[in-house]
Amino acid sequence: MTEANANAATLGKEIAWFKEVLAARCDIYFRRETAIEDIHRISPPDIFSEQSEYARLVRDHDMGFDERIVIILALLPHIQPHVLDTFLLNNQDTARGFTEFGGWKGKGHSGFLPTCETAVFILAGENLAKRFEVIRLFQTDHYLSRLQIIKIEHNASGEPFLSAMLMMTAEYLNRLTTGYCDKPDYGINFPAKLITTTLNWNDLVLNPEVMDEIENINTWLQHSQKILQQWNLGRNIKPGYRALFYGPPGTGKTLTATLIGSTVGIDVYRIDLSMVVSKYIGETEKNLANVFDQAVNKNWILFFDEADALFGKRTQTSSSNDRYANQEVSYLLQRVEDYPGVVILATNLKANIDEAFARRFQTAVHFAMPDADQRLKLWQGMFVNNKLLSKDVDLVKLAENYELSGGAITNAVRYGAIQAVRMKRNEIFQDDLIKGVIKELLKEGRTL
Repeated sequence: MTEANANAATLGKEIAWFKEVLAARCDIYFRRETAIEDIHRISPPDIFSEQSEYARLVRDHDMGFDERIVIILALLPHIQPHVLDTFLLNNQDTARGFTEFGGWKGKGHSGFLPTCETAVFILAGENLAKRFEVIRLFQTDHYLSRLQIIKIEHNASGEPFLSAMLMMTAEYLNRLTTGYCDKPDYGINFPAKLITTTLNWNDLVLNPEVMDEIENINTWLQHSQKILQQWNLGRNIKPGYRALFYGPPGTGKTLTATLIGSTVGIDVYRIDLSMVVSKYIGETEKNLANVFDQAVNKNWILFFDEADALFGKRTQTSSSNDRYANQEVSYLLQRVEDYPGVVILATNLKANIDEAFARRFQTAVHFAMPDADQRLKLWQGMFVNNKLLSKDVDLVKLAENYELSGGAITNAVRYGAIQAVRMKRNEIFQDDLIKGVIKELLKEGRTL
């Protein structure tokens, strides 16, 4: 049996049980004749020996009756939305839907979409004590939310807590249906992109002092549990690690962050600040929350490139806009400090970063412009195939005469290769590379 078929078989049983529970709740609530006085007497199916993802989830967390109802309720709009058509019933006294059913309207979906109120109605009916007990399932520290199995989202502040939308996260929707555990998609709801590289540490030319700081980060990623738990230092040391990479563009900050992740087998996500920062009040915090909430249990490395756009110095409060901007920085500070994984901020100028952040970095790593010896290594590393180079190419002279970053050298080599192809040559000339160097210098407002 394929994984998708195993998931379908298990969920089919669970949905049949859910329908029985829902019918019983409606009979009890509307005082119809029924032999069932308590929905909790309708036992959920025994799926503990099954090998589906849903069965594993239930086993791993020893889920009870209430948790399983919440999970299926959040899943139904995606797999059998018609099961919830019961909640489209109108109240004849008010000529509208029943308030106690909860629910919200989607933009394209014509069916019923559940809220937390929907789950409370099914599980508690009019029993206030049970209602208060069920609310516990939707608290942020409950494993359903903490592990990002379900997502609770409020449309507006000030509305009743249980009016929040009850949704299944994309990760668990895929896992419980198709069995795939896909990486999150880059988009408006997740403004971060997975970054990878085919290069390795040998391709990166850095000062020994920088590599020593990088090794501290690698060691923390590999042995933090030993430090925090076995050595019992977790009482005073938070599990997260924060690093600031600063220095001119093209000096290896992004590549270093990517290599740290590949060294220890952890995904690195670069935050797209253009999709995070918003002129509308509260939107920046909401966009960042989408990233941090999805990352909190994944141990991802979060990489903020050009971070001063988001983590810049707070200003003197002279207007409401200043106050909100400062609130954003304070919110960021709290989220970064509470994140249990590694956060790396990269900036061209360290002085642009707010001091409140700088004080909380475990390490600040300066990526300086490479010296002549390092530039020579970078030039040599670009040409694994020396047959591409004409006899007139002098990499030593290029390294000594032109102060360039690693990124600029890469661009100069690209330009030289393009010129050789355009001239229908299989060799790159010294002049091709010098022209590429000149273009890079002009970008920076420099001349030969």
